[in-house]
Amino acid sequence: MLMFDSDTDVKEELPQYSPSTNPDAPSMREKHPEVVLVSEADNAVQGAKTKIGKLVHRTTAQLAEWGLEVNGITPIPEEQRTDKRLYQFFFAWFSANANILTLSAGTVGPAYYELGIRDSCYVILVVDIIVCAFPAFFATFGPKLGTRSMVQSRFSWGYYGAIIPSVLNVLSMQGYLVINTIIGGQTLAEVSGHLNATLGIVIIALCSLAITFCGCHVLHWYEALIWIPNVIAFIVMLGVGGKQLASAPVASPEPASPAMVLSFGSSLAATVVAWAPVTPDYGVYHDKDAPVWKTFLYAYLGFFVSSVPMHMIGASFAAAALSVPAWEAGMSDGNSVGGLVSAVLAPTGRFGKFLLVLLSLTAPSACAPTMYTVCTSFMTIHRVFARVPRFLVAVLSTAILIPLAIIGANRFYDTFVDILALIGYWLAPFCAIVMTEHFLFRRDYSRAAYNVPDAWDDPAHPSLARGWAALAALAASVAIIVPCIQQTWYTGPIAARGGTGDLGMLVGFVVSVPVYAAARAVECWWAGRGRKSGARSGSSGGMP
Repeated sequence: MLMFDSDTDVKEELPQYSPSTNPDAPSMREKHPEVVLVSEADNAVQGAKTKIGKLVHRTTAQLAEWGLEVNGITPIPEEQRTDKRLYQFFFAWFSANANILTLSAGTVGPAYYELGIRDSCYVILVVDIIVCAFPAFFATFGPKLGTRSMVQSRFSWGYYGAIIPSVLNVLSMQGYLVINTIIGGQTLAEVSGHLNATLGIVIIALCSLAITFCGCHVLHWYEALIWIPNVIAFIVMLGVGGKQLASAPVASPEPASPAMVLSFGSSLAATVVAWAPVTPDYGVYHDKDAPVWKTFLYAYLGFFVSSVPMHMIGASFAAAALSVPAWEAGMSDGNSVGGLVSAVLAPTGRFGKFLLVLLSLTAPSACAPTMYTVCTSFMTIHRVFARVPRFLVAVLSTAILIPLAIIGANRFYDTFVDILALIGYWLAPFCAIVMTEHFLFRRDYSRAAYNVPDAWDDPAHPSLARGWAALAALAASVAIIVPCIQQTWYTGPIAARGGTGDLGMLVGFVVSVPVYAAARAVECWWAGRGRKSGARSGSSGGMP
């Protein structure tokens, strides 16, 4: 690896350090001097001998001294899961969704599926009530287990099986970053004729990198405040454009078909469920003794209170744009949400431009959590990747993100819908498998159910699933998802003949639950036989 050079002899002893993400970090280090969350196994630069390795090591040590997070994917010990500020679960996910990025998801109904205001709002309300529960439930794993999302998935997918969702999560979250950066960049480009979407994309990507670089504590602080300018901007939008909204037709231009309604619902659901493999990463330092219902409620309200109004505002303005020429021109044939927002705020003059700057520069409220999870998921794929410092992974993610966003900006809605569909197709069986494992087989968060300290990085540990059940469920879900896909690039035979719309995400979830439950029961039975045989021969092992 780049970090090591056997030909270089460096005798200087590099300092050891403890990470910090807690606001009272110095006292935590004094209270628990024996706890070193960033060990040689977590960070390859501990043993660095090259100049680059030494530089990265000293950078990491300096970040720790400044109180920034330098942890890898090692589970957080119980004695460090003490943060009682559970309200942060509300603000983190309220801010991540009370922005122009979530608004853009609502515009998909009228702009892409040709639904009216009324039909779009009905779909939004029903979908958000249901799907906000998914990321809220996953958020409970953070405080209780202290594990990152993809590390926790090893308890249902198995150590090696979890490589699959880890890779898919990296690709999905990177795609979601592309979408978010395009929207933020387009909005920033509307501020001045001297800016274009390309420059805006670069600025938003670098701002997101800076926040991700600082870690979980700074991200929580940022999310607690950044919602304020967004809410002000959207209130002004409603005040300025309220007259046009009131006079806009609420019905669809053409009667809404079930296929369009279901396809829009699937796209909308994917934007919310996409947070499910993200939310556990931001609760790993919170109070392990906090009631599960409190964590769930704070997270659920954070998603619901932000998603419903943002989705509805986006749908309403996009539908009304058909009867307001200035708004329709701003949308640029449906390829610029930022242009639509700029057209709505145009009557406010310079104040509107100022609000556009705020709206665009708050895009990292969704981008930064996503990029953070890209890093932790990448580090879960292989132990070699776990040794790379998280901030270096964030830099790599940004370098990939910028050119992809620049290319995708020219076909925004096609890019948006395609990425959301792909995210939803694999997330449906993933959520089904993890939730079925928890409710049917683990049943609580205790050490007996999840032996995190001993099992998280041990492929053969009995507390980890072997992964065959998850693979069987994934295969079954793929077999039913493919015929039910309805996208511009492919329409499956069931969707084509039945006119059902895109049911891939829904049927993928429904099929995965019974298949995984049955296969996992067989897996546990077989493991039980192995344990009995091992006990007779004086050895131990097998599945829980």
